[in-house]
Amino acid sequence: MSHVIAAFIGLASGLAIAGAVFALIAAIGVVPHMAAGTGTARHVRVYEEAIIFGGIFGAATMVFDMRISLWSIMIVVVGLCAGVFFGVFVMSLAEELNVLPIMSKRLSIRRGVGWLILAVALGKAAGSLLYFIVTGFFSQAG
Repeated sequence: MSHVIAAFIGLASGLAIAGAVFALIAAIGVVPHMAAGTGTARHVRVYEEAIIFGGIFGAATMVFDMRISLWSIMIVVVGLCAGVFFGVFVMSLAEELNVLPIMSKRLSIRRGVGWLILAVALGKAAGSLLYFIVTGFFSQAG
Protein backbone atom coordinates (compact mmCIF):
# COMPACT_ATOMS: atom_id res chain seq x y z
CA MET A 1 0.00 0.00 0.00
CA SER A 2 2.84 2.38 0.79
CA HIS A 3 4.27 1.82 -2.71
CA VAL A 4 0.94 2.80 -4.27
CA ILE A 5 0.81 5.99 -2.21
CA ALA A 6 4.44 6.81 -3.05
CA ALA A 7 3.77 6.19 -6.75
CA PHE A 8 0.70 8.43 -6.66
CA ILE A 9 2.56 11.22 -4.89
CA GLY A 10 5.47 10.94 -7.33
CA LEU A 11 3.18 10.97 -10.35
CA ALA A 12 1.16 13.90 -9.04
CA SER A 13 4.31 15.86 -8.19
CA GLY A 14 5.84 15.16 -11.59
CA LEU A 15 2.67 16.23 -13.38
CA ALA A 16 2.51 19.45 -11.35
CA ILE A 17 6.14 20.33 -12.05
CA ALA A 18 5.90 19.44 -15.75
CA GLY A 19 2.72 21.50 -16.04
CA ALA A 20 4.43 24.45 -14.38
CA VAL A 21 7.45 24.23 -16.70
CA PHE A 22 5.29 24.03 -19.83
CA ALA A 23 3.10 26.88 -18.54
CA LEU A 24 6.21 29.02 -17.99
CA ILE A 25 7.47 28.27 -21.49
CA ALA A 26 4.05 29.12 -22.95
CA ALA A 27 3.53 32.22 -20.80
CA ILE A 28 6.75 33.94 -21.76
CA GLY A 29 6.26 33.08 -25.43
CA VAL A 30 9.60 31.45 -26.10
CA VAL A 31 8.36 28.95 -28.67
CA PRO A 32 6.61 31.48 -30.97
CA HIS A 33 9.60 33.79 -30.65
CA MET A 34 11.96 30.96 -31.55
CA ALA A 35 9.81 29.98 -34.53
CA ALA A 36 9.61 33.57 -35.73
CA GLY A 37 13.37 33.98 -35.42
CA THR A 38 14.05 30.89 -37.49
CA GLY A 39 11.42 31.69 -40.12
CA THR A 40 9.28 28.67 -39.28
CA ALA A 41 6.36 30.42 -37.58
CA ARG A 42 3.81 28.23 -39.34
CA HIS A 43 5.20 25.22 -37.44
CA VAL A 44 4.72 26.56 -33.89
CA ARG A 45 2.37 23.71 -33.02
CA VAL A 46 5.01 21.18 -34.09
CA TYR A 47 7.58 22.88 -31.82
CA GLU A 48 5.18 22.82 -28.88
CA GLU A 49 4.27 19.17 -29.42
CA ALA A 50 7.93 18.21 -29.81
CA ILE A 51 8.73 19.87 -26.48
CA ILE A 52 5.81 18.15 -24.74
CA PHE A 53 6.45 14.69 -26.21
CA GLY A 54 10.19 15.06 -25.67
CA GLY A 55 9.56 15.88 -22.02
CA ILE A 56 7.25 12.90 -21.64
CA PHE A 57 9.67 10.57 -23.41
CA GLY A 58 12.63 11.86 -21.40
CA ALA A 59 10.78 11.38 -18.12
CA ALA A 60 9.67 7.90 -19.14
CA THR A 61 13.23 6.86 -20.02
CA MET A 62 14.38 7.95 -16.57
CA VAL A 63 11.51 6.42 -14.61
CA PHE A 64 11.47 3.08 -16.41
CA ASP A 65 15.24 2.93 -17.05
CA MET A 66 14.69 2.47 -20.78
CA ARG A 67 17.66 1.81 -23.03
CA ILE A 68 17.71 2.62 -26.72
CA SER A 69 20.41 1.06 -28.83
CA LEU A 70 21.53 3.21 -31.72
CA TRP A 71 24.51 3.05 -34.02
CA SER A 72 27.31 5.37 -33.02
CA ILE A 73 26.63 7.71 -35.93
CA MET A 74 22.97 7.98 -34.92
CA ILE A 75 23.99 8.94 -31.40
CA VAL A 76 26.10 11.74 -32.83
CA VAL A 77 23.28 12.93 -35.10
CA VAL A 78 20.65 12.82 -32.34
CA GLY A 79 23.01 14.55 -29.91
CA LEU A 80 23.85 17.25 -32.43
CA CYS A 81 20.18 17.87 -33.22
CA ALA A 82 19.27 18.01 -29.53
CA GLY A 83 22.17 20.35 -28.83
CA VAL A 84 21.22 22.71 -31.64
CA PHE A 85 17.58 22.71 -30.54
CA PHE A 86 18.41 23.46 -26.91
CA GLY A 87 20.95 26.08 -27.91
CA VAL A 88 18.39 27.88 -30.05
CA PHE A 89 15.76 27.43 -27.33
CA VAL A 90 17.98 28.85 -24.59
CA MET A 91 19.12 31.80 -26.71
CA SER A 92 15.50 32.52 -27.60
CA LEU A 93 14.61 32.42 -23.92
CA ALA A 94 17.49 34.74 -23.07
CA GLU A 95 16.47 37.14 -25.83
CA GLU A 96 12.82 37.08 -24.79
CA LEU A 97 13.74 37.92 -21.20
CA ASN A 98 16.25 40.59 -22.32
CA VAL A 99 19.07 38.87 -20.45
CA LEU A 100 21.90 40.12 -22.66
CA PRO A 101 21.03 43.84 -22.57
CA ILE A 102 20.53 43.73 -18.80
CA MET A 103 23.73 41.74 -18.24
CA SER A 104 25.83 43.96 -20.48
CA LYS A 105 24.48 47.09 -18.76
CA ARG A 106 25.13 45.75 -15.25
CA LEU A 107 28.61 44.51 -16.15
CA SER A 108 29.37 47.74 -18.06
CA ILE A 109 30.13 45.83 -21.25
CA ARG A 110 29.95 48.23 -24.20
CA ARG A 111 31.47 46.04 -26.91
CA GLY A 112 32.11 42.37 -27.35
CA VAL A 113 28.79 40.87 -26.26
CA GLY A 114 29.01 38.53 -29.24
CA TRP A 115 32.41 37.34 -28.03
CA LEU A 116 30.95 36.79 -24.58
CA ILE A 117 28.19 34.61 -26.04
CA LEU A 118 30.75 32.69 -28.09
CA ALA A 119 32.92 32.14 -25.01
CA VAL A 120 29.96 30.78 -23.04
CA ALA A 121 28.99 28.46 -25.90
CA LEU A 122 32.56 27.17 -26.34
CA GLY A 123 32.89 26.66 -22.59
CA LYS A 124 29.67 24.67 -22.55
CA ALA A 125 30.85 22.57 -25.51
CA ALA A 126 34.24 21.94 -23.88
CA GLY A 127 32.59 20.91 -20.62
CA SER A 128 30.25 18.55 -22.44
CA LEU A 129 33.13 16.99 -24.33
CA LEU A 130 35.09 16.49 -21.11
CA TYR A 131 32.07 14.90 -19.47
CA PHE A 132 31.34 12.47 -22.29
CA ILE A 133 34.80 11.69 -23.68
CA VAL A 134 37.26 11.73 -20.77
CA THR A 135 36.93 8.52 -18.76
CA GLY A 136 36.70 9.16 -15.03
CA PHE A 137 36.11 12.92 -15.40
CA PHE A 138 32.78 12.52 -13.66
CA SER A 139 32.06 9.79 -11.17
CA GLN A 140 28.63 9.06 -9.80
CA ALA A 141 28.24 8.55 -6.09
CA GLY A 142 26.66 5.32 -5.04
